Amino acid sequence: MSKAISQVPIAINEPVNSYEPGSKEVKSLIAMYKKMWAEKIEVPMVINGKDVKTNNHVRLQSPQDHQHDFGFYHQGDMSHVDQAIDTALAAKAKWNALGWEQRVSIFLKAADLIAGPYRDIINAATMIGQSKNVHQAEIDSACEFIDFLRFNAEFMTEMYAEQPISDNGIWNRVEYRPLEGFCFAVTPFNFTAISGNLPACMAMMGNVVVWKPSDKQIYSAKVIMDVLKEAGLPDGVINMIFTDGKETAEKVMAHREFAGLHFTGSTKVFQGMWKMIGDNIHNYRSYPRIVGETGGKDFVIAHPSANVEAVATALVRGSFEYQGQKCSAASRAYIPQSLWNDVKKVMESQMATIKVGSPEDPSNFVNAVIDKNSFEKCKGYIDRANASSEATVAIGGKYDDATGWFVHPTVIETTNPQYESMIEEIFGPILSVYVYQDADWAETLKLVDSSSPYSLTGSVFSQCRYAIDEAYKALENASGNFYINDKPTGAVVGQQPFGGSRASGTNDKAGSKMNLLRWVSVRSIKETFVSPKDYKYPYLG
Repeated sequence: MSKAISQVPIAINEPVNSYEPGSKEVKSLIAMYKKMWAEKIEVPMVINGKDVKTNNHVRLQSPQDHQHDFGFYHQGDMSHVDQAIDTALAAKAKWNALGWEQRVSIFLKAADLIAGPYRDIINAATMIGQSKNVHQAEIDSACEFIDFLRFNAEFMTEMYAEQPISDNGIWNRVEYRPLEGFCFAVTPFNFTAISGNLPACMAMMGNVVVWKPSDKQIYSAKVIMDVLKEAGLPDGVINMIFTDGKETAEKVMAHREFAGLHFTGSTKVFQGMWKMIGDNIHNYRSYPRIVGETGGKDFVIAHPSANVEAVATALVRGSFEYQGQKCSAASRAYIPQSLWNDVKKVMESQMATIKVGSPEDPSNFVNAVIDKNSFEKCKGYIDRANASSEATVAIGGKYDDATGWFVHPTVIETTNPQYESMIEEIFGPILSVYVYQDADWAETLKLVDSSSPYSLTGSVFSQCRYAIDEAYKALENASGNFYINDKPTGAVVGQQPFGGSRASGTNDKAGSKMNLLRWVSVRSIKETFVSPKDYKYPYLG
């Protein structure tokens, strides 16, 4: 089960297609988008490898055109949760007994399928269902998911190869067993790669999984299951259900065989699940593993020595790529008074060229937010800033829901570092800026650290190494991923292990060996070749 006798193909990061205007790859992807846009799809649940349909059909609509009906999915009930759990447990023994090489080969094949024949399909599904432009879809649903699958395979073999030392006459070894029971994956709408990785990495380690994707990510979730099926994933190893979130969590976490939760989503939901687990702790066969990546209120702080163009560009990209719907997105910025006017001018110039619209047009940098609730939330922050005596909409501020849920990139400038948009998670294309006095650099670092319960990502911009070191130390616990002279988004698998602490999660670092260790239970084995025949030690004479 845990013998590392050979290495998997060496993992390297999947190259990103540029999708330059007129290129072969952009023509191919847009053609696939148009083809899939015109289709009406039906998405069943998948339990024990079989399509499961119900009489409860839920309409699928695209954020960029909420009147466009591109199909429906089958909503399940608690009987389907029971079926998924029972099926997973029934599949467990055979899956556990399969050699690690056989498990790995399935996920490596899945990676090659996504890199090849499914690349346009999974990217187009992400564009249609989650409103990502060609670049954002490419770096997420194709490249990052491929990287997760390939790097996890390599991390697993490295982990299995880590064995203890053995003294004379004995042989010590450790066995990396899957968890005892079934695992539960709850995944978000905003990253197809995360949605695929959370159940896949647990299954790769030998676990069986009940997977509940977001109802805003149904299309690309279907493609993920199609890929895994074609790659040879046995029936019952990963079971995909579309059921009520709260009721599903209550049923799953009341089950004696519940062994682990892999979650990405809101802090409130994760905390609620943690409480459920605590309330049921006496019922479980073993202590469940809990891994969660939740919210963020990610910062950029510029030192007076910072480069103006670098700061402005990082704020535009870090705040507005994928409409700010990344848990790592730059959401609050602290800019010195001596730089703000120049930074603002560069941002205004850049933002004036940003096009907003459907992903069907590759020249659109910003697309739609995910749904009406998100649109109304963003609209509320903009409207309240326009009416506030403590804040003003410095750049942008437009929104339009006539066709899709479009919120234009917006910068709110505030005189109050505790103003609502400076401290609350928004998850939209809204950046709030607090301008501090240059002499207050050290105090502003304290403000950055204390103003948010989250600790996910953050950036410092400076050309002064002493200032960088000061920020590095002062903000030690303010982010799990810290960036120096770069935007706080864009962590790459195998390069920047991703995750945060405080209210941002358990910091178990997806895209690294650290995360995989959470999905195994280690057995330590000592074998003595010649056993003692007398209880007496030498000191007894």
